[in-house]
Amino acid sequence: MESLKIQEYMNHYPVTFTETMSVEEATIRFLKTKQIGGPVVDQNYKVLGFISEGDVLEKMLETIYFNENVAIIKDIMSKQVLSVKPYDSIIELGQSMRKNKPKVYPVIDDDGNLLGTIARNEVLQACYKHGKARSSIEKEHASV
Repeated sequence: MESLKIQEYMNHYPVTFTETMSVEEATIRFLKTKQIGGPVVDQNYKVLGFISEGDVLEKMLETIYFNENVAIIKDIMSKQVLSVKPYDSIIELGQSMRKNKPKVYPVIDDDGNLLGTIARNEVLQACYKHGKARSSIEKEHASV
């Protein structure tokens, strides 16, 4: 399983955000894509931060309560981004996901440019697929 790489299971077309995007616009983007988080990128797709549904929900609740919408993504994004490389191991990422909060990680190249994202459900899918294949091989060998 160590040979399973993130690039084999990552989302190559993730939802992305910009620093100047309004919280309302980010909300609409989350609702349309049904993704739970995404990287904040510049015009060259360099990762600047990360925004989650929870971050946006918190700000939207404040907006409703105070009846003003003045925040932009730059104001609420996380600037400390946990990211992975496409050549990293699925197993290592899965173990990290058990300990760290993010459910979605940006996949970046060695220069910090966004290549995609990988979410917990994609890691789970890789584990399931590999486990099912291994089980099938073991059954084959047992019948011989």
